[in-house]
Amino acid sequence: MSVTTIQIAPATRQKLAQLKSSSGETYDGLINKLLSLVPEGDEEGRYTHAFRVGLLQARLDVKEGRVLPHEEVKRRLGL
Repeated sequence: MSVTTIQIAPATRQKLAQLKSSSGETYDGLINKLLSLVPEGDEEGRYTHAFRVGLLQARLDVKEGRVLPHEEVKRRLGL
């Protein structure tokens, strides 16, 4: 496999490091996992860039615990 170097901010590298599932996981493997979350499109055409960014952000929010389970939302709303 040929390799290349990319430039990212230290804060970005830190965020990527926190997303690794194990210390042995490579950044290439992590980036490919993240890219696999981006849908290719649907019957009506390709998804917009904003949709793809939103989907990735939502998945990161779930992983980092910034969302509430449905049952907790219902409890807080008294439903």
